[in-house]
Amino acid sequence: MPKMKTHRAAAKRFTQTGTGRLKRMKANKSHILEKKSPKRKRNLRKSALVDKTKEKNYKQAMPYL
Repeated sequence: MPKMKTHRAAAKRFTQTGTGRLKRMKANKSHILEKKSPKRKRNLRKSALVDKTKEKNYKQAMPYL
């Protein structure tokens, strides 16, 4: 049986926490920042956890995580 390949796009976007959940960064922080409030931009800096309904699919994409 050959080795399974990691989905590189997923590997760049997600990291695993100590408890096994997947951590991600929030979207909408790359451009058109002038109209967004400082509070909104500050909250976009923080990381978030992947929703449990999608976590299984993302973990299958990264078998060696």
